[in-house]
Amino acid sequence: MALKYRLLADQLREEMIRQEWKAGRRLPTEAELCRRFHVSRQTVRRALRQLAEEGAVQSRQGSGTYATGQAAGDRGRQVAVITSFLDDYIFPTILHDAQNVFSDHGYSVLVYATENQVSREREILLKLAERPAAAILVEGSKTALPSPNSDLYQRLRRSGTPMVFLHGAYGELAGVPCIADDNYGGGYKLARYLADRGRQCIGGIFKSDDAQGPQRYHGAVTAIRDSGLPFSDRRFCWYDTQDRLDMLAQQDSQMLRRFLTERLSDATAVICYNDEVAYHLIRVLLAMGRRVPEDVAVVSFDNSYYSQIGPVHITSLWHRHERMGRVAAEELIRVLQGQPGASRALDWELMERASSRS
Repeated sequence: MALKYRLLADQLREEMIRQEWKAGRRLPTEAELCRRFHVSRQTVRRALRQLAEEGAVQSRQGSGTYATGQAAGDRGRQVAVITSFLDDYIFPTILHDAQNVFSDHGYSVLVYATENQVSREREILLKLAERPAAAILVEGSKTALPSPNSDLYQRLRRSGTPMVFLHGAYGELAGVPCIADDNYGGGYKLARYLADRGRQCIGGIFKSDDAQGPQRYHGAVTAIRDSGLPFSDRRFCWYDTQDRLDMLAQQDSQMLRRFLTERLSDATAVICYNDEVAYHLIRVLLAMGRRVPEDVAVVSFDNSYYSQIGPVHITSLWHRHERMGRVAAEELIRVLQGQPGASRALDWELMERASSRS
């Protein structure tokens, strides 16, 4: 709940800033906000209470909530956080940790979502070029591909806007710090773990349009080679952002069922791009009559709540000592303070669960 109301407060604050709301403009009713943002009335009330405490809105009993004209605040103390999906299962924790760091240093946060679309990313960057924030923490869109938005990133850099990338950076923007997972090392660790436990036919499902996918694949296939196991291209399957949205929105398991039938029929283990895919894959495997882990072991990345809510708990990699949002925010603060930025790759540790135990 706490994360939802903070996200809603950020979205409402940004709307008031972007549209330059004057003092006295009435906000939509609580019911209208519930319908628009698909949240509960309690979430709306907590978000409005936060904005009221900041002085951005004022409630009038029996009349509604009104803008005070002070939402814009001091842009010199606001950090723009650009993410792919606000409802992504790992982003709320990342945002919460980052916000705590920024708040400790006197900065507020404006949150934007690209839906992992380069067109939406461009719209956001154009707005930030017109009304600069103090700094930008950004999860790029489709980072495995060349970006048509590198011109805007370079424009913002030339204007003196510090930035740090999260999870993956564009190859065209050398020199911009990026805080990422050790994706190659994680892929290697999972494949080697499976090989050491006698799994001979290892396959994988990876995301093709974000940098993490190819990097995790690279580590996995290198470990398979180093283990002396046979390698088969057909056992490695790829999906993109739209495939993911279709799978989640339509509860459509056809893609995973097709992978299992046509590409992974002889696999004794599957490395998944993340817990979300692993969770759905296990459900499809069980529906097809294949046992996990007796017939097929399943492992993944993130150690999120997905790893423990399904019928078989998932072996997954996680960061025991360091949290992505906090590390990225601390790096951006250092850049804001005039220190040189540095990229980092966070080490993974294995959390073993039932999905891979023989």
